[in-house]
Amino acid sequence: AGVASSRRSEDLIAAGVVTVNGRIVTRLGTTVEPSRDRVTVRGRIVRPRTAVSEGRGICLALHKPRGVLTTRSDPGGGRTVYDLVDEPPGGRLVYVGRLDRETEGLLLLTDDGRLAHRLTHPRWEVERAYTADVRGDLDERRLRQGAAHGMELPDGRTAPFMARVTRRYGTGALARRRGAEEPV
Repeated sequence: AGVASSRRSEDLIAAGVVTVNGRIVTRLGTTVEPSRDRVTVRGRIVRPRTAVSEGRGICLALHKPRGVLTTRSDPGGGRTVYDLVDEPPGGRLVYVGRLDRETEGLLLLTDDGRLAHRLTHPRWEVERAYTADVRGDLDERRLRQGAAHGMELPDGRTAPFMARVTRRYGTGALARRRGAEEPV
């Protein structure tokens, strides 16, 4: 509902300032039904955010440029996706998915947690499409194996995927003269 982060919410519950239907809640993981239960924090009623699926929430499509981080804040002082958007008053947008600093492309930001979960959790198998420029030789055998069985990345193994080469570039004299590679 935008009151606090998950960690801060746990602190509020432990401090005894959260009530559900008039009773102080101190057990983490207490389940509530937002349409039926009355939740307060320090006496103020907490109302769930409106859902995008009901036509009342927020969902932004952002073209994330290269050099911008997909994070709330950068300790190094770099630009983040939140520097590119105006968040609504009292709202808290979350990004759906993640693009590396040097990757550009479509990124969604929403205040609808259910939508974000539905689009990102592997259970729902939401298909994504990426285009990548690869410098050097492409190991097509490794690409085929990865497509069939997934690939090991620094942060874990991917699921199997579909991949195809759409264009090849040469590295001839003309390309070196232009400062870029040329299509073959």
